[in-house]
Amino acid sequence: MVHLNDTHNFIQPDFNKETRFNKKRWLSVILLIFSLAVVGYFSFRLGGKSNTIDVRNEPAPFWQRVASIFNINFEPEDPNYIMPPQEDNRFDILILGIRGEDDPEDSGPLLTDTMMVFSFDKTTKKASIISIPRDLYVKISAGGGPAYGGDKKDKLNAAYEYGYYHKGGGLNYTKELVSKITGVYIDKVVVLDFSSFEKIIDQVGGIDVVLAKPFEEKQQWGYEFSLPAGPNHLDGKNALYYARSRFSTSDFDRSRRQQEIMFALKGKLVNLNFWSDPLKTISVLNSLRSNIKTDINIWNAKELLNLAKEIDSSEKIKKYIMTTDNLLYESRAADEAYILLPQGDNFIRIKRLFQDVLK
Repeated sequence: MVHLNDTHNFIQPDFNKETRFNKKRWLSVILLIFSLAVVGYFSFRLGGKSNTIDVRNEPAPFWQRVASIFNINFEPEDPNYIMPPQEDNRFDILILGIRGEDDPEDSGPLLTDTMMVFSFDKTTKKASIISIPRDLYVKISAGGGPAYGGDKKDKLNAAYEYGYYHKGGGLNYTKELVSKITGVYIDKVVVLDFSSFEKIIDQVGGIDVVLAKPFEEKQQWGYEFSLPAGPNHLDGKNALYYARSRFSTSDFDRSRRQQEIMFALKGKLVNLNFWSDPLKTISVLNSLRSNIKTDINIWNAKELLNLAKEIDSSEKIKKYIMTTDNLLYESRAADEAYILLPQGDNFIRIKRLFQDVLK
């Protein structure tokens, strides 16, 4: 009990004194109001019919409806398309051959007819080159499932074109996609325009190939193109026709011929001698600079030539072509286009190949 006479225990508040501003308390109040507003907004939005995404017209799960407000995709990551880590002891280069503006065929200057992955183990010095068929049917762009428009699928040879027009550049986009498919981190990419292919081969004086049997292509080039069995010296035009002919043989055989031409050209480039013929060497390097797109420091020619020589001094390069005899099977897309799919309908075996090829 408080006695009226106990005035020494009672402190009279000063009502004329200005109340002290409590920042923490006001911040809590503001946050509470904001939270209530957000909850109220969500309750209004999530209660509407426009956000039911289940095909049976049942309300979607709460987290999906929240995601739809902010256009967030919570679809699980596709295990077929996981970006692999970079490997310190391994160097992988993606080689692409695009048709080019001067292509003798009628369309698709940015479509890739040649896709190879060159791999090099820096420790063991083992090397390999694997050709990937252009008709391999892959997820070009992830759409996040049916609720978000679905995935865009197409043949792999459309990846560079798609990246060029829709992803801010074909180099990085294709490099990332092929990394996911193969399971190895693609360090660098080189894009060769076939319209310049002929010129570069002519500048190095042509290339030499040895054919186990005669080769003929009667339809593609407007006349009957043929090469005899045995050694053949090819100028740029004939090398282009030999590498790109596709009506008389399969795409898999064309991949083999493209590897053959690439190695023949590599041999000529490695053997360039600046001191004995500086004008020719400079001319070739200028052509490479003008007609090749790459994220390699290609203008430091010594860097590439040293790598090529190191590869030559290593064990024999393993060559591999993905075909229906080993990793793929034939099918048809929704539009009836011919496509190739990985056996098992996943990339497990393909990724295992790229891991095991350097062992």
